[in-house]
Amino acid sequence: MEPLLRVDHLKKYFPLARGPLTAKHGQVHAVDDVSFTINPGETLGLVGESGCGKTTVGRCLLRLIEPTAGQIRFEGTEIAGLSRMAMKGLRRNMQIIFQDPFGSLPPRMRLRTILTEPQEVHGVGSPPERMEAAMAMLQKVGLSSEHMHRYPHEFSGGQRQRIAIARALMLHPKLVIADEPVSALDVSIRAQILNLMVRLQAEMGLSYLFISHDLSLVKYMSDRIGVMYLGRIVELAGREELYRRPLHPYTEALLSAILEPKIQPKRKGLYLGGEVPSPIAPPSGCHFHPRCPCRAPDCEEIRPELRDAGGGHWVACHPR
Repeated sequence: MEPLLRVDHLKKYFPLARGPLTAKHGQVHAVDDVSFTINPGETLGLVGESGCGKTTVGRCLLRLIEPTAGQIRFEGTEIAGLSRMAMKGLRRNMQIIFQDPFGSLPPRMRLRTILTEPQEVHGVGSPPERMEAAMAMLQKVGLSSEHMHRYPHEFSGGQRQRIAIARALMLHPKLVIADEPVSALDVSIRAQILNLMVRLQAEMGLSYLFISHDLSLVKYMSDRIGVMYLGRIVELAGREELYRRPLHPYTEALLSAILEPKIQPKRKGLYLGGEVPSPIAPPSGCHFHPRCPCRAPDCEEIRPELRDAGGGHWVACHPR
């Protein structure tokens, strides 16, 4: 099956300067050689500590920020060099749900304008048809058409995120990038929003890139999971395979940190010390080696590439 999205060797470096008129002074390696695919109807989870580059990957895919290097192919079309008009047409099939439901909705627009604006921008339907589509989408996400004349501040956090989901789906996209879509919500509301996203995926044939730092949420939502550390994917595998047989020490450490609600022996694993190195001057070789309890001399000098460990399980770690 041809992937819906293929990302090869994606890089994003942010230049640093001492002042507005001075030369570049170093750069932040936010995304450093990331590759993955997303198949139609699939959810790929990206997980890692804050600052590892997850959100930057999502924004590069939509060219909300321009990649430094690499290829991004959507349905076989290379999007890195597309013009603004060509990219506008492609964005009908690629949408995003932002993390903050309070900051992502324009406060001076009524709900009817927020939901009909995507179709208006892309010239889809007449005004009555757009309004009808907006009301239908509201019902899909669990709200009422009576809410159409309200402003965002009149809704709760969970309702606002439902509105953000509805806005992202108004153009019936094929790929949705969900950037920490429930991290700003109460725990009691998170399950409702996640179940809504699962139901909409089944009804509309959506593919998700689900970005989160919470491994429990990623396990619930994802078919495959990529683990990121300091701008790189260090492990990529199916959901059950990753949790059953983690191969990278960083993945083991993340799984060890999950709180277990059941009365049972806690997973034995690795516990990390130290701090995440600076992305301005990342370590040589394996980026993880300064904190890795399993490091060997090769780890400090040779960068491990993603290798196939069998069964679709990929890991960027020297054999132990």
